[in-house]
Amino acid sequence: MLQQTQVATVLPYYKKWLQRFPNFAALARASEAEALHAWQGLGYYARARNLHATAKRVVDRQRGRFPQSIEQMQLLPGVGKYTAHALATFAFDQPVAIVEANTSRVLSRFFDLRIPIDSTAGRNALWNYAAFLAPKKCSAAYNSALLDLGALVCLPCKPKCGICPVKKFCRAKNPESLPIKRPRPGTQQLVEQHSFISRNDKLLLEKSANRWRGMWILPAFKLDGLKPSSSRRRPVYKSVFPFTHHRVMLQVFRQRLRKINSHRQRWFPFCKLQSIPIPSPHRRAIEALLN
Repeated sequence: MLQQTQVATVLPYYKKWLQRFPNFAALARASEAEALHAWQGLGYYARARNLHATAKRVVDRQRGRFPQSIEQMQLLPGVGKYTAHALATFAFDQPVAIVEANTSRVLSRFFDLRIPIDSTAGRNALWNYAAFLAPKKCSAAYNSALLDLGALVCLPCKPKCGICPVKKFCRAKNPESLPIKRPRPGTQQLVEQHSFISRNDKLLLEKSANRWRGMWILPAFKLDGLKPSSSRRRPVYKSVFPFTHHRVMLQVFRQRLRKINSHRQRWFPFCKLQSIPIPSPHRRAIEALLN
């Protein structure tokens, strides 16, 4: 949950998740839809699908016990180098390094790393520095302290160098100029158009096959023989939401029912909408239009 998401946002979801899925067996028994529903609002839904798949694999192949070797962890869905190292140090107190946003900033300043940290050479240098500093004992406490140093003292802007416990050893002459990163690609502007189709206190939804795979969304807006952009109809709802490197304009149009795709579309009673997985932008649109 903490991948690309702040602690303050994660905490309430984390508590609810553990109440609903207290162990691997409980999560493995659940359907993917149930896992996605519990995750909705956090975004990056591939994380929920990977966690659900991991629980199934741990129960089916590991007899419910999570593997302790980094090599075995990295065979699990969605577990890369950082996640495996974080699990190894925090769950099993193994003497390994971790590199993420906060520790990257601390290490790049401490060693005055003058190459982009998001390049292959930069990432390798950070992992090498982190491994060099990692202690043989009390690894979890050390890595936790390093994370806190980056989160509370070695800040991106206006770092608190005056109270930094390692300022005597820090090589950075201008900390705010570090870390160096490669220029980001420009944000792509997208427009997505969907339909709001209701009858008899029911709403037609479509199972997403792409971005929100496995979740229910408003059906794509289509006009017979016309592209949506060529229509003079105005949307009844508009909103903008960020998505990785995109900024998406969501437009919703009221539309009469023509023909249902029985494989992907279903009618849902209004009273049941809270119990199914719907991505936040579409849920906000539905709630606004129903209200």
